[in-house]
Amino acid sequence: MFKPVNRYIQIKLPKPKPQTASAIALPDDYKPTEARHITAEVVSYASDVRFKEQIAYGVSVIVDKSMIEEITINNSKINVVLDNYIVGIIN
Repeated sequence: MFKPVNRYIQIKLPKPKPQTASAIALPDDYKPTEARHITAEVVSYASDVRFKEQIAYGVSVIVDKSMIEEITINNSKINVVLDNYIVGIIN
């Protein structure tokens, strides 16, 4: 079992939506612009998170996507983010 420390929060990211085929021809190297933030679900958090009174397991948070760290342990992937990069909590 993984327990975050040092102000880290373990999050669960939403499953990616399947891409639909487009009738419009686009260049092979075309990538659509992605949103900078994503909504994630809290799985666990360190005891020193600065706003721990406001979060709990299953709470949705808005995260800066570029700051999500993916850790692989025993072939299992864990996503964590530092509490600085939580920009909002959805109740």
